[in-house]
Amino acid sequence: MPVVTKSDTIDWKTVRIAVVAARWNSFITDEMLKGAVDALKGKGIPDKQIYQLRCPGSFELPLACKYCLDELDTDGVVAIGAVIRGGTPHFDYVCDAVTRGITDLNLESGKPVAFGVLTTDTVEQAVERAGIHKGNKGAEAALSACEMIELQRAVKESGS
Repeated sequence: MPVVTKSDTIDWKTVRIAVVAARWNSFITDEMLKGAVDALKGKGIPDKQIYQLRCPGSFELPLACKYCLDELDTDGVVAIGAVIRGGTPHFDYVCDAVTRGITDLNLESGKPVAFGVLTTDTVEQAVERAGIHKGNKGAEAALSACEMIELQRAVKESGS
């Protein structure tokens, strides 16, 4: 049985991808957005094919990502947000809703929507993961989207 891992035929110059970042906690999401865009450019995707969009908060990310898939006909989307625990159950509701929404969107669209949403207990934890000092979860999510685009194409190629 052949093992399908990734496509050898991707021309990254033809890939269209959107990065949607929540404005809420923008001091975090701005850094993650920058990391994601830099990672996509590093793969060879041209600026003109990297759509950068903003939505109000993480709760709105699934719908904003759906707009990108439907209206921009992108090959994939990177969802970026930062939900930081406060003193109310609101954190749990938002985290659950955005996680479920992005999961559903992946399955319904058949295209990758990478989960670059931080869910942290403290601001310090969010800063650590946003690439302000080291490691950028936005970049990691962008590379995850690219890998899933590769996998999708490899599966299609192996079936033909």
